[in-house]
Amino acid sequence: MSFRLLALGDLVGRPGRTVVCQKLPEIVRSRQIDFVIANGENVAAGTGITANLFNKIRSYGVDVVTLGDHVFKKQEITATLSNSERLIRPANLSHQAAGKGWTVVTAGNGVQVAVMNLLGRIYMSLPCDDPFAAADRIIKDLPASVKVIVCDMHAEATSEKVAMGYHLDGRASLVFGTHTHVPTADARILAHGTGAITDVGMCGPYDSVLGRRKDRVLKYMTTNMPHSFDVATHDMRMCGVLTEIDPSTGKCKSIERIDIPGGNLDQAYDSDDKANAGND
Repeated sequence: MSFRLLALGDLVGRPGRTVVCQKLPEIVRSRQIDFVIANGENVAAGTGITANLFNKIRSYGVDVVTLGDHVFKKQEITATLSNSERLIRPANLSHQAAGKGWTVVTAGNGVQVAVMNLLGRIYMSLPCDDPFAAADRIIKDLPASVKVIVCDMHAEATSEKVAMGYHLDGRASLVFGTHTHVPTADARILAHGTGAITDVGMCGPYDSVLGRRKDRVLKYMTTNMPHSFDVATHDMRMCGVLTEIDPSTGKCKSIERIDIPGGNLDQAYDSDDKANAGND
């Protein structure tokens, strides 16, 4: 028996929501996917997440939503973080931060899946504790019966994300990187059976600078004058990795990059983005 797990990169604003809503159900059906994880920290107008949008992501077929350094950009999410087993924030934040850094969820076929969320420390503005020590604590606290273990390493530095893969090799089923929005070409299975990729990319508009309008970002970079980094609208894609895992051992048997095109949008924002457009 194989357990098929799909991990999706950061959903960026309305384009990210749209492409996942449109494309996820079909790939789940056609590839017989058992479990879906997605990073939702940029889903609300490009920065942060709201309770309403968390519920929408779940309705698309996502089983667990992970976050990152923008976890508290929309403070209303704190209640959902405290109450839901399907939404987790980085585990290496302060113990006084709302929410939890890992969860165990039972898939529809009865397989238990542990999902942890970690935040990198290199070039990241949100203060946090050692992610490697936090990963060790989580692994130690997990019930021995849980074999399928997945880590979303949300970090800027590729070195830190690669290092976490090796740190958890043989102890996790999959370590996938998020945050930098650019998919890397290094999906692989490490020596002791852990699937790893430095960054799965984003679910959102790729005719952009990391999901933001090219003209706005270039104006800022060439003039040093402030400009609103509005979400872009063209070349939507759903990106991630699809893995096959042995549920009896937790070892990764295969790993495959996913990059599904989704067209363009006329507008970057809708009513779900509320008044958050352009405020990054």
